[in-house]
Amino acid sequence: MRKEAERGMRPAVRLFEGEKWLVATGLLGFLLAGICGLYVLLYGGEVSPAGDVSKAFSFNAALGIFLISTAAVVPMSGMGKKIKAFFRWSYIALVLYSYFAENVQHFRGVNPRFVENGSAFDNIISNGFAFVALMLVLFYVMFAVHFFGKKAYELRPELVLAIRYAMIAVLFSFAAGIWISLGQSRFTGSGGNIIWLHGLGFHALQAIPIVAWLTERASISRETSCGMIHITGVAFLLGLAAIGWQTYLGQTVFEWSALPIAAGVSFLASLTAGALVLSRVSTAGKGNVQAK
Repeated sequence: MRKEAERGMRPAVRLFEGEKWLVATGLLGFLLAGICGLYVLLYGGEVSPAGDVSKAFSFNAALGIFLISTAAVVPMSGMGKKIKAFFRWSYIALVLYSYFAENVQHFRGVNPRFVENGSAFDNIISNGFAFVALMLVLFYVMFAVHFFGKKAYELRPELVLAIRYAMIAVLFSFAAGIWISLGQSRFTGSGGNIIWLHGLGFHALQAIPIVAWLTERASISRETSCGMIHITGVAFLLGLAAIGWQTYLGQTVFEWSALPIAAGVSFLASLTAGALVLSRVSTAGKGNVQAK
């Protein structure tokens, strides 16, 4: 009852509220991914001399998921209307350029990031892509900072607590992206692949907040809710750290050694915490039905 009363005193803030254009831009990524996927099925991925439409497919889908996930949490940031609008439209512009560079260049047979013996146009697009990638990171870091303020936390404490962990995980992903750019390759050492760290960190935006969203609907106390969110977040971050260190050593994450096993155990712990919360939601639902 106390938990419900506290929620009733806070202003209602809904996921995705006011962010239809960010969502639409994310959905554009899925549309582009569908076009690329169809092309790959019909003609294969490689486009001579250095393009690969299958890479554009995965890029579009990943960026679309990331943008829609970001749109979901923007209302909980505590940002003012002007700052929120500045972030929204700046990010949309940067993402649209990214879609353009990734898709046009791969279909032209050019690697949009690492150009070799390209035209002046190719070099301009590549340099612009590098600048845009940097701006995407900087704008997101400024966005993430707002979740660590009191104003954001007071809106929906459980959800914002989870978003804080997710934002730290996203920083891991951005760091991995910079690592790829500096090394001009996703591969490192004898078997390391930075893309795993890069991709998994972004998925924290879905994995951790959904646990918090479930705690808001579960028949558990505020203390238990926060405890489960902490377990989920810390375990997820430990899993990323283990993968990152294994990759730094130049080793594959698909081997039976201490770090990959530790990563697996950590992600399993995070998943288990989410499953326990989900079971309490189901129990609460059954209780309500019986009460009626």
